[in-house]
Amino acid sequence: MDPSLPPPPEVTVLLLGDPEVGKSMFLSRLSLGIRPYNDDLPPYQLPTLHDLDQPFKFNITLYRRPYRLQFYDTASPTNYTLLRPDFIILCYDISRRSTLHALRGYWSDLVNKHFSYDESLPVMVLGLKRDLRREWTEEEKRDGGRGPSVMPFEGLNFAQELRCDRYAECSALTGELCKQVLEDVARTSAKTTTEDGAKTEGGCSVM
Repeated sequence: MDPSLPPPPEVTVLLLGDPEVGKSMFLSRLSLGIRPYNDDLPPYQLPTLHDLDQPFKFNITLYRRPYRLQFYDTASPTNYTLLRPDFIILCYDISRRSTLHALRGYWSDLVNKHFSYDESLPVMVLGLKRDLRREWTEEEKRDGGRGPSVMPFEGLNFAQELRCDRYAECSALTGELCKQVLEDVARTSAKTTTEDGAKTEGGCSVM
């Protein structure tokens, strides 16, 4: 980066959700950038991130503009309720319906209580562990369609119910839909920095 240029805008992103929903693995995937599995290569493991190293900082280029994303989650050494994030991502485990219920109750209430300083603060609902989704059995369908796994239309309806800005799903383990989610996160983050945000022409890359 040219030292004569001003530093890139920094965007603070806070991930909220129950323990073990996959937040850490999602951040590990993000640290690799967009790197899908390749059957011709030996399997690789996602890197281990340590809570004390938060915030996890990633540089991105979006529409030829540089940005720095700073990610925190609930295990941050800084109490997350004291942060002033620019973007909040509510995370749940697609294979555990109870974690979606927790977003509706505890986590959405916490957002309203601690982060109501900005009515324009963008909020995304993100379903993680998509690879573990199990289709409902016929019996579960007859009982009203409430199997342990959350279906895409349920997650989307929930996000709309909370009037969140976006809904997305991915599997950090397999990489499924991660490229699309990371691009969406980048675009939303960029829009928090300027009036025009990410509305200019061009493309997105995550590094």
